[in-house]
Amino acid sequence: MRVAIAGGGLAGLACAKYLVDAGHTPMVFERANVLGGLVAAWQDADGDWVETGLHAFFGAYPNMLQLLAELGISDRLQWKRHALIFNQPEKPGVLSWFDVPDIPSPFNVLLSILRNNDMLTWEQKFRFALGLWPAIVRGQKYVEAMDKYTLLEWLQRQGIDERVNSDIFIAASKALTFLNPDEVSATIPLTAMNRFLRERYGSKIAFLDGAPPERLCQPIVDYVTARGGEVHTNVALREIVLNEDLSVQSFVMADREGQQRFEVTADAYVSAMSVDAIKLLLPQPWQDLPFFQKLNGLEGVPVINVQIWFDRKLPTVDHLLFSRSPLLSVYADMSETCKGYADPDKSMLELVLAPAAEWIGRSDEEIVEATLAELAKLFPNHLPEPAKVLKTAVVKTPRSVYKATPGRQAFRPDQATPIPNFFLAGSYTMQPYLGSMEGAVLSGKLTAQAIAKRLAESNAPQPPKPSTQTVANAATA
Repeated sequence: MRVAIAGGGLAGLACAKYLVDAGHTPMVFERANVLGGLVAAWQDADGDWVETGLHAFFGAYPNMLQLLAELGISDRLQWKRHALIFNQPEKPGVLSWFDVPDIPSPFNVLLSILRNNDMLTWEQKFRFALGLWPAIVRGQKYVEAMDKYTLLEWLQRQGIDERVNSDIFIAASKALTFLNPDEVSATIPLTAMNRFLRERYGSKIAFLDGAPPERLCQPIVDYVTARGGEVHTNVALREIVLNEDLSVQSFVMADREGQQRFEVTADAYVSAMSVDAIKLLLPQPWQDLPFFQKLNGLEGVPVINVQIWFDRKLPTVDHLLFSRSPLLSVYADMSETCKGYADPDKSMLELVLAPAAEWIGRSDEEIVEATLAELAKLFPNHLPEPAKVLKTAVVKTPRSVYKATPGRQAFRPDQATPIPNFFLAGSYTMQPYLGSMEGAVLSGKLTAQAIAKRLAESNAPQPPKPSTQTVANAATA
């Protein structure tokens, strides 16, 4: 079966991978000139990689880890010390470590909280642990039910101290969703926390050993094309053409400039684009269907990634750092954390600016200036002197992962739509890992499974229709 997939991010590529595993022939079309979507990257004039975002992999990403294992590239993940590290704005230059011991969960995470004396008092630790207990005992069903609250409302209901929110959950919330606790659904950080508490190495962090297009996306492309699939860049979906029964007749594709248009026909069709993009391309007859109307309740959240190259090493560590800054979310010295970007003499910091709504329209110069001002607080002895900025890169994504405010779970669609030959893939679709790389990979896998299931149902032998006499006898019985 031929399957046309619009979108070459992780969801579309994962869908293609699992389709070829099932014996089908996927055709992936990506509008950009690089693959990866929200994990895309490209090289600048100096040959340095500019990334769409700072991408950390967690031990609680089973589908991502399985995909890497199936591709034979698990060794491309560089696992870091099992810890979560927070800056201390009140103590510039000082880091607070939550070291997670190698003991069974959830005791490993709880012990890491109890052993940290930098940020929380014993009373706050006790309230923190007690407040998390319902998520531990009642599991994901309880976590899903908390979608009606913001994270801040949930913390207040649990009696968790405000300092726990300001010291820990603001940083975690911004890292996971690019939103503050007073805006994000409680379900999102609680889902992550639930995974960390239930899986021994769930909170362990790894970095890819190079740029995602080369080290992650290209192996998927090689796998798919070696088995008969196709992957194309610089080709965008322009229109979905329908049959009379509202099923898909074809995808109308074009180059990025819209000059060369052509039709792609297949047995099944997949949108692996962002929710904002597919809403713009929905055919008019579909827009009145309740399934597709739900998509109006979802939209992407803005995020900004900043990269700064320095002329010397900064006093960073080989790990992901939670900034606890009003402006910044997480950051890392990629010259330390990533083998492909290693430099013994110079640092390259990659930082996520979030929430970014008020910054997305500002100039790159303003964003860099504000970022450097925050860094001066984190590294008071190194910025702006004696470290010098060599160059910077600012990548704005006006609509990133879906904006996970309270109530959004009800709007997340299934991968199988009411249209028999049309499917959705993307981390915004319904799956337990929310807007993340893991969610994108899992959604692609679920989409491939949905396509195979629908094909099996359509090929299943139908029961014989009853004869006229049998119907008459049943009516008079």
